[in-house]
Amino acid sequence: MKLIALEGNSQKLDGGAMYGNAPKAMWEKWSSPDELNRISLACRSLLVITDSGQKVLFEAGIGAFFEPKLRERFGVVEQEHCLLNNLIRMGIDPSTVDDVVLSHLHFDHAGGILSRYENGPLHLIFPKAHFHASRKNWERSNAPHPRDRASFVPELNRLLKDSGRLCLVDNKPHESISSFVSFHWSDGHTPGLMMSEIKTSAGPMVFTSDLIPGSSWVHVPISMGYDRYPELVIDEKRGLLEELLPRGAVLFFTHDPKNACGRLQKDEAGKFSTRPVDLSEIH
Repeated sequence: MKLIALEGNSQKLDGGAMYGNAPKAMWEKWSSPDELNRISLACRSLLVITDSGQKVLFEAGIGAFFEPKLRERFGVVEQEHCLLNNLIRMGIDPSTVDDVVLSHLHFDHAGGILSRYENGPLHLIFPKAHFHASRKNWERSNAPHPRDRASFVPELNRLLKDSGRLCLVDNKPHESISSFVSFHWSDGHTPGLMMSEIKTSAGPMVFTSDLIPGSSWVHVPISMGYDRYPELVIDEKRGLLEELLPRGAVLFFTHDPKNACGRLQKDEAGKFSTRPVDLSEIH
């Protein structure tokens, strides 16, 4: 198979919110803030093209569906739909994407399946793809808590339901992707966070989504202010890393502005980290 990291629309969000209770004196060494205390974040997707030609997109980033006021509020940098443009530049028509796997339905992970705000009424930009989402997170997104209501997009849910192509996952992946995908689960960031593990020639690659949004968050005590249960995030992260370490896993990061992925390692003091990996060498 071929694995391709695709950059979507980037963001600038408050560094303190992204690093939870870590002091600025610590996190600014990892992420340099601007004059508004915001740090740069990617919204990266992973495209897998199998030997049979099946195209599976893992996540879709934030996209460009926000109206200008909200685009500014949530720090979306580009006005165009970067993920869509990058697919087209590669010669991939969105209508040829077979499956889109959404770790959860927060707007910065699923908004990219929507058309641009300036292009009229919102619609799904992948007209033939099946959309795989966790049933638990789907239920949360349809009845959110006031704390995370703004993270979900009701219109996106309506379009997914009306498409007839929504595959709700309870545990195991749909048979269309089960030959090379399995899932890890987390509830600390949002209920039913679904992290894809992809079988590759270099061992397992895990799309860690918002449990570990970038290489700086591999450090176990680091969580985000956006997490539903920070202590649970830390416990779930430690458990996942301990499981993946002896398997030689590569972690794929959606929000890391510099590194798309890294191979997991642990030093003598027991601290986890990753070393950069060239994705083009993995298949």
